Amino acid sequence: MNQKNLIIAFGGVSPEHEVSVLTAMQVFSALENSSYNLVPLYITKSGHWLGGDALSNLENYKDLNTLESMCYPVSFTKSEMGITHLTEQGNFGLFKKPISVPVYAVVCAFHGSEGENGAFQGICEQYNIPYTGSGVLASSVGMDKVKAKQLCEANQIPVTSSLDFYESDWEQHQETILNEAALLEFPLVVKPSSLGSSIGVKKVDTKEELIEAVEIAFRYDAHLLVEVAINPLMEINCSVLGTSETCRASVCERPLGSMETLSFEDKYQRGGGAEKGMASADRVIPADISPELTDQIRSMAVHTFKTFDASGVARLDFLVNADTEEVYFNEINTIPGSFSFYLWEKSDLSFAGLVNELIDIALKKHQAKNGRIRSYETNLLSEKAATGIKGLKGSK
Repeated sequence: MNQKNLIIAFGGVSPEHEVSVLTAMQVFSALENSSYNLVPLYITKSGHWLGGDALSNLENYKDLNTLESMCYPVSFTKSEMGITHLTEQGNFGLFKKPISVPVYAVVCAFHGSEGENGAFQGICEQYNIPYTGSGVLASSVGMDKVKAKQLCEANQIPVTSSLDFYESDWEQHQETILNEAALLEFPLVVKPSSLGSSIGVKKVDTKEELIEAVEIAFRYDAHLLVEVAINPLMEINCSVLGTSETCRASVCERPLGSMETLSFEDKYQRGGGAEKGMASADRVIPADISPELTDQIRSMAVHTFKTFDASGVARLDFLVNADTEEVYFNEINTIPGSFSFYLWEKSDLSFAGLVNELIDIALKKHQAKNGRIRSYETNLLSEKAATGIKGLKGSK
């Protein structure tokens, strides 16, 4: 494969769709002078896979209907040689062949839902494609706030007290859930289990506010998490880059919000314009905390990254009691907005350098995986075929 076709995959069926587009545009800009042939793979809000040059221009996203009409459907395909291509789909005549490019690697620039939760990563695994970021396990567990907290608890990583429930539980046992929540003591924080960017997150101080916040959060997710709110709260984030075997932590940041709990608007619509993605948010970098607390959080970030078996770049978010400096794991973002480059540029790593390192990690992981035995030669099926289906039932 002479030409290195780098697929930039983004969009998706997610409330964070627009955030993903912004991150992808940053990747296109950072790599425009690289040796790669940059190929967009845009997944629409309805789940259609599209290709086309128009997808690499942010201006075109002002009118999604017009943009989609300028593009063509695509999918992954396998050539006769077993090489994965990104291929145009449709009915073609004798004089037109579908556009088809062999895939060198995929940069995953999704945020939330199907793109970040391991589903797309599983597709890449099926097609044996190198892809950036965490694998299926870390992606899926990291996206589920309830399972993430359970994993942390099992590995002595501090988390806040909480309860979780499904929409069916709420419909049948609302009073019981409200009583259990009251035992945690207000104020509380209501969160959809499987969303990011603070979508659907609400701090509540009363039973009435709790009921309202739960009803709103169920619009986004069927599984909710209710946590004790830390007071006074200080949020500290740290990024980790590498693999579960070898990784390093960035400087810490203290995000600044208009409220104690950061909102979507705080993260993406303040401090310089939405086109900058997460880089537009207001923050203090390095975080204005003690060296001891900084070291503790950076160490906890690395430990958590390894516990999840994450890879590539992730952002670990922590809740800190500003009075006692007690630290609690909040969440892991396995594909953080803007790849958290604003934390790494403080360590003299540019956005382009960060993306190139993500690609290198993806290629090395892929090479290591393919160096293992991935099939087992056996005549088991031919032996069983001789006995027929009845024979299969009694001899496992």
